[in-house]
Amino acid sequence: MLLALRQVRFESRAFWRNPAAAFFTFVLPLFFLVLFNSIFANDTIATEGGRVDIKVFFVPAIIGLGVISACYTNLGMTVTIARDLGVLKRIRGTPLPPWAYMTGRILQAMTVAALLVVVIAAAGDVAYGVDIPTNTMPAFIVTVMIGAAAFCALGLAITSFIPNADAAPAVVQASILPLLFVSDVFIHLDDPPTWLNIVGNVFPVKPFALALEHAYNPHIQGAGFEWGHLAVVAAWGVVGALVALRYFSWEPRR
Repeated sequence: MLLALRQVRFESRAFWRNPAAAFFTFVLPLFFLVLFNSIFANDTIATEGGRVDIKVFFVPAIIGLGVISACYTNLGMTVTIARDLGVLKRIRGTPLPPWAYMTGRILQAMTVAALLVVVIAAAGDVAYGVDIPTNTMPAFIVTVMIGAAAFCALGLAITSFIPNADAAPAVVQASILPLLFVSDVFIHLDDPPTWLNIVGNVFPVKPFALALEHAYNPHIQGAGFEWGHLAVVAAWGVVGALVALRYFSWEPRR
């Protein structure tokens, strides 16, 4: 575990020394938060317990976007690029255990995701008056942790289907952007078509977003856990982990 923690420190240094990656990881979700709240400033949506301002929807939705960006998008692209540059092959030939390297990368991605959650939640509280959910905080934290772990596993799994580093941005973005539009992240769908609702519920983005929104709902009186949605997200995480264990490659593709 000490080796894994050292790898976390190394990956964190590499991340912050890449200004472009750090900039887009942190600024892009905040940009969407400001943009959507400006466009739909006067709208309200129906939730469990009553109607709320649209900003109460967008803050947890953008938190979900931040977690997905840090854990799925960044991990999928950076690991693929490292594989094609031969970095993974060289690391595989060192005494560093493979599990320690992968644990370090996953923990670093989850650390960035946690920092993003804090930044977006604070921005929503200060700029838009959306209170941080203290009553349902345990549910919120558990949801973020399950989502981060699941999307890290899926990020490693998607590398198995990316042929080379040049294709990494296209494959990763093509696999996640359509889901963001149909999964209560970029747009709140009050009454979507049946097929669209089924697609959203099957994939992990919508259950993750709905679980975060439920924890942020000021009308919720209970603990705030959405166990059904969390089970879907966790199941996708298990599938991603199994795919990564079976098909992950340490060597560049021919």
